[in-house]
Amino acid sequence: MPADVVVCFSHLRWGFVYQRPNHLMSRAASQRRVFFVEEPVFDASTPLLDVRRVGAGDLHVVIPRLRPRTPRAAGERIQRALLDELAGRARIREPILWMYTPMALGIARRFGASVTIYDCMDELSLFHGAPPELGERERELFARADVVFTGGHSLWEAKRAHHPNVHPFPSSVEAEHFARARRLEDEPPDQRPIGHPRIGYFGVIDERLDRGLLRELAESRPDWNIVLVGPFAKVDPQSLPRRANIHYLGPKPYAELPAYLAGWDVAVMPFALNDATRFISPTKTLEYLAAGKPVVSTPIRDVVRPYGERGLVRIAATSSAFEAAIAACLAERGTPSEDARRASCDAFVARTSWDATWSAMLALVHEAHVRRRKTEELPCSIT
Repeated sequence: MPADVVVCFSHLRWGFVYQRPNHLMSRAASQRRVFFVEEPVFDASTPLLDVRRVGAGDLHVVIPRLRPRTPRAAGERIQRALLDELAGRARIREPILWMYTPMALGIARRFGASVTIYDCMDELSLFHGAPPELGERERELFARADVVFTGGHSLWEAKRAHHPNVHPFPSSVEAEHFARARRLEDEPPDQRPIGHPRIGYFGVIDERLDRGLLRELAESRPDWNIVLVGPFAKVDPQSLPRRANIHYLGPKPYAELPAYLAGWDVAVMPFALNDATRFISPTKTLEYLAAGKPVVSTPIRDVVRPYGERGLVRIAATSSAFEAAIAACLAERGTPSEDARRASCDAFVARTSWDATWSAMLALVHEAHVRRRKTEELPCSIT
């Protein structure tokens, strides 16, 4: 039977922040039916699956709703039963199984997948609150997966010994979407009153941000305004630095991000150097560059290589160096050096896209499926 369905299990919610799973599964949904299964929500009097269609393609977000305080083992049994019902109604047979979290294996095992993909976009075991059994589940997923993708080169180096078919796919960019920041003139109302220079960040505000760096930067340069766009996650908002020149604008839709970027003088990635950031490959790097903004980052390995090494992003390891790098970006405005840097950034950005990333991934999925079918002596069904 043709593999006309993708069942994706994700630890990230579809509507949280538009990132790698959204980009890839939206493209999958232009070719196949996609069921994007989120982690359960514990708010129901009777267990059920909340299924809703989203976007322009054939994509369905599936949210298991369970009773409060349902134990994990019981919750997995209930979700398996609910997904069995969905599979029957939707005629899901031998789907392409796309895994973002090993913790979903307790549910995903029920599918007789035509091919299994582990898209390892982060080292989840190093995140705050990671379940202790995650490592064991990941080992099982490696054993089941036909192909493994990683969200960056450092993560590929960490995972390549665990599976014979691992490929690095750093996050990409919809360049034209973010290039709108070069042309937009209307300011978002909540950003309009904020003075310049504006030092901006968008993304999840969580354990990965260096709160001390932000505090010291705001105190050292009260004439600079630090703008942070994004939701809070796994962090007490009251623990974040609060100064008159730090502005938390909250989460914004993906469609609105270029309008915020347009009003920034420098875009930053003030990440802490900790376990949660050891293997990250921030999607926003390319998005900032596509918007034509100068970028300053702490020395995240997958930002240093290649962006820092190529002079596309300024790298700063201390608060004072971070401040100096931002000052250098501001001083460069309107100079030939800025034009040269932007031209180099544009050339780099032009070499990638989410469309190209999806096409390359799909080719590897097809190859993995062919190998599997040859092993099973069955005809190939993915085209």
